Amino acid sequence: MDFAGISLYCQIILRHFQAVPKLNSSSPKAGPKPDAAPYRLDDQVGHLLRRATQRHLSIYGQAIGALTPMQFATLAKLTEAGALSQNALGRLTAMDGATIKGVVDRLKKHELVQTENDKTDRRRTIVSLTPQGRNLLDELTSTARQVTDETLKPLTDSEQAILLHLLRKLT
Repeated sequence: MDFAGISLYCQIILRHFQAVPKLNSSSPKAGPKPDAAPYRLDDQVGHLLRRATQRHLSIYGQAIGALTPMQFATLAKLTEAGALSQNALGRLTAMDGATIKGVVDRLKKHELVQTENDKTDRRRTIVSLTPQGRNLLDELTSTARQVTDETLKPLTDSEQAILLHLLRKLT
C-alpha cells in the first residue's frame, strides 16, 4: 500500500470514529464521567508506549550488540544529513545536549565519528562520520531493518502503516 492509500485508509478510520456519537455529561444516559472511571495502567498511552519500546529494545539488543540504539541513531542521522553541529544532531535524534555529547564522545573514542570546531563559530562542534563509522552503519543497516520488521511483525501491513503514521503525528 502506498502513502496515498495509507492516508486514505487513515482518513476513513478517523471519519468512522468521528461519526460515533459522543455522550455528553448532561445526557441522562451518559454514565460516569471519563475521569471518574477507574484508572487502569494497562489502558494508558505512556505505559503502552513504554512496553512497546521495551519489546523493540529487546529485539534490537539481541540483533545489534555493536551499538546502543542512540549510537545507531546518531550514525544513521549523520549518514542521512551529512556533517552536523552537535546541537543540531541532538535535536534531530531527539537527544538533549548532555546526552548527545556523551554519545558523540563514545563514538569518537571508537573512531566512528570525528569532531572539529566550526570554522565560523568556534563554540560550535561539527560532527561527521569517519569511514569506519560509515562502514559499520552499512554493515548494520539490513539488521536494523530486520529489527523493525520483527518489532512490527504482530501487525498487518495496514496496521503497521497506521501505527507509524500516528506515531509521527504524536512526535
